[in-house]
Amino acid sequence: MSTQKKILIADDDVINLDFFDVMLSKLGFVVEKTDNGNDVMEKVKKFYPDLIILDNIMPGLTGWEVTKLLKNDPSFSRIPIIMLSVLDDVKDKVAGFEAGVDDYITKPFNFTEVLARINAVLRNHELFNQIAVRETRLALAEELNIDLKENLSAFVGGIDELDKAISIICENTNQETQNLVKQVSEKIISVRKHIAALDARIEKTINEWENLKKDEIGLSVLENKIRKHLHQEQH
Repeated sequence: MSTQKKILIADDDVINLDFFDVMLSKLGFVVEKTDNGNDVMEKVKKFYPDLIILDNIMPGLTGWEVTKLLKNDPSFSRIPIIMLSVLDDVKDKVAGFEAGVDDYITKPFNFTEVLARINAVLRNHELFNQIAVRETRLALAEELNIDLKENLSAFVGGIDELDKAISIICENTNQETQNLVKQVSEKIISVRKHIAALDARIEKTINEWENLKKDEIGLSVLENKIRKHLHQEQH
């Protein structure tokens, strides 16, 4: 992989921990591990992994409890989680996905399959990050358009006041000054045309955004839809 990804492994089975540590390290991942559920949150804060492989049943906090803590914390809620469990019941798997895990692997596992799922989850997470960045950029562009429109309105108000002042000057000055003022007025008319064109373009863009929003799917909803779709394909 071009960039080393960090993986936190939480499992009370020392053999699994050492196996994952050795195999994933050889493949270029940076690995951190713990055998106790109570230590996961502290490890996440210090290590901030790109992915967590989390055993369901551990001393201290269970995998479900750790998942709940992570998903309820805005700082860590977007870190993907692969749940390991000896529980193969459909209800347990559904509960895992509803809790927010990105994949669910039943023990005993095949490492080749686990690796494929790790890579798939990391790719999906990168896709979600790119969508989030794009969504943020669009939101900033929308805010800029609104600010421009408000400032244009204030600018037009200033020009209106200038027009009034010019009218007063024309009534109380000589011909030479009036000719000069006339040139200024013509420039103002030209500026007004450009402002009107820009205002119309901004208005059109805002209306287009509003129409697009009607069919917009929020990032969290989109992520859940993709996760469910991938889950259906893999199981």
